[in-house]
Order: sequence, then structure tokens, then C-alpha cells
Amino acid sequence: MPVYDLSTEFLHLGLGATAVPQPPFSGMDWYGDYGARHDHDGADGRLVSLYSFSSSWDSWEMHPQGHEVVVCLAGRLRLIQEHVDGRVETLELGPKQYAINAPGVWHTADVDGEVTALFITAGIGTQHRPR
Repeated sequence: MPVYDLSTEFLHLGLGATAVPQPPFSGMDWYGDYGARHDHDGADGRLVSLYSFSSSWDSWEMHPQGHEVVVCLAGRLRLIQEHVDGRVETLELGPKQYAINAPGVWHTADVDGEVTALFITAGIGTQHRPR
């Protein structure tokens, strides 16, 4: 079996406990193609991705169909969550710590330096809005 780089070749966890390597990430259009490949798994499908970033996010996102797990692997990030009831919560994550974005919770992140984070996302129906 081949070896993959999770920072460029994400992983889909699907129905029947399948693990399906994805084509190399190529930008925001990639997500539409991912949906076409795996939306049949519905809310039970999960996208596993790894990102390194050194800038705060310029948008919010929300996953209506399921929970998202955010694992900080290196650096520190502030995960900002806007809950359905309007409450805003900021969670500070350092290495080896994780937080969960519940379905319907808008979220963004602030960073002061380089961060690497692992995301396990119920991506179907994901929405974005400017920050």
C-alpha cells in the first residue's frame, strides 16, 4: 500500500468503515469535487485533513450535518465558536488538545504564529461566510 501526505492528500472515512485516499488538494474547488465523490455517505462520511497556517482565518464556516473535531498538533490557536443561541465562546488549544464544533456552530480561528491542526469533518452541506 502507498504512503500518503495528509497535508496534501486528504482522507475520506466512509460507510462500512472504509478509508479512501483523496486526490491532491488543489484549492477551494476541490471541496465541490469531494462532495460529488462522497456525498452518498451522507452525514456519516468524514473528511480528515491536516493544515499548517500562520494567519488567522478570514472567514467563518459551519457544518450543519455533524460534529467536527479540531486537534492542535503544533503551535497554539484560538477557536472561536458562535453557537446557535448566539453565544460566542473562545477555546484556546495547544499541542495535543482538541475541541469539537457541534453541528450548526459557526467557527473561525485566530493564531499568533505557525499552527498545525488536524480536522475530522462532517463536510456535507458545509457553509462559509466572510469574517
